[in-house]
Amino acid sequence: MHAERKRVLILCKTYPSPSSTYVETSCVAGMDDSGKLIRLFPVPFRLVSDEQQFKKWQWIEARVRKAREDNRPESHRISVDTIEVLGEPIPYRNEWAERRQTISPVPVFDSFPTLDTARESEGITLGLLRPIRIVDLLITKADSADWSDDERAKLMQAQTQGSLFDQDAELKSLKLLKKLPFDFHYLYECESGGVVTRHKHKLVDWEAGALFWNVYRKPNWQALFRQKFLEEFAKKELIFLMGTIHRFPKQWLIVGVIYPPKPLAVQAGQGTLF
Repeated sequence: MHAERKRVLILCKTYPSPSSTYVETSCVAGMDDSGKLIRLFPVPFRLVSDEQQFKKWQWIEARVRKAREDNRPESHRISVDTIEVLGEPIPYRNEWAERRQTISPVPVFDSFPTLDTARESEGITLGLLRPIRIVDLLITKADSADWSDDERAKLMQAQTQGSLFDQDAELKSLKLLKKLPFDFHYLYECESGGVVTRHKHKLVDWEAGALFWNVYRKPNWQALFRQKFLEEFAKKELIFLMGTIHRFPKQWLIVGVIYPPKPLAVQAGQGTLF
């Protein structure tokens, strides 16, 4: 496949899941400068977890090519050694005015059924979805609390394939990466054509994992976690960045959360400005 340099606005980073056959490790999703959503992989863990590398709402430029092993149209392999960070993250001042304007070319679906119909008819596997209400945030124990030896091997293999980086550095980074012992699911509602539907999807945004590790040692960690991802976000103009799983093409995940404040016009009952 032809490689090209592409500018990408980073909109999310996901917490990793292991796979040796399919690319389901840590991925990054964003918008290219033509206004289309794009999925980038594999991104080394240290570039995802280390906030000094690149951040959400920050433009990067890198050489990418359409993924041969992944037929999802948005999926591209990134040459990690070519990544160049372009300036500071887009500021959030003035009710996210610049951020809103920047991603305004990306369509926002008003219901999950509409998004899934677009998957079936147009092949869309990344999309923005605006729920009308967050019903609950479900926290459940994961099937296992730590990576198995096989999972670690798969994660390491996916990170080092085609990488020019030192494998010893990647292995050290992987050892610092802990598996989340809990799963997080949003229960939410959408409305389209006067019909309200309720849905449940797993949240795999890196920010959720980072918050968990910041609060999990506290006896009230679940309350602290829910305070941000449920109570605080319920007051925002919440938008999910949804993405499918390669090996389960009909299954969607919430790969990122975009949470601008509700504009003053909305608070006054005049409708959305996003």
